[in-house]
Formats: sequence, structure tokens, C-alpha cells
Amino acid sequence: MAFSPLRGTPSKTIGSIVRGFKIGVTKWLRQNRMDQFPMGHPVWQRNYYDRIIRNEQSHKNIAKYIRNNPAKWTQDQC
Repeated sequence: MAFSPLRGTPSKTIGSIVRGFKIGVTKWLRQNRMDQFPMGHPVWQRNYYDRIIRNEQSHKNIAKYIRNNPAKWTQDQC
């Protein structure tokens, strides 16, 4: 029998957890906020960048980026 990643026990990788979360939230948005998120309108960015936080300084830098990044969204070239 051919291997299928969609059969059997669900994967517990970070990627599969994020994928499942995004699927659930997207379904909820489409059902409850159809006016804001119609079909064909992207809900999520295409990819994400994950990183292991290895020390306190790395944590501080990442937290600063998360706090300050939304202010730069108007500069994004979509």
C-alpha cells in the first residue's frame, strides 16, 4: 500500500499543528465573517518563518519585532 501523509495518526509536528490551526480559523472566519473574508480573499500569508528561541536576548529581539512590525505594514508591497 502506498504511503499517504493524510492517513493514520495525525502528525504532531509544528508544521502540522500550525496547518490545523490555520484550517480551523479559516473555516470559522468563512462561516462567521464572510463579509470580511469572502472566498478567494487570502486569510493568511503564504508561508511563515519559524525559529527556535535559544536564549533571553533572542527572545527580547523577537518580542520587539512582534511589537513593532505591524506599524510597518503600510509599507508592504503586496
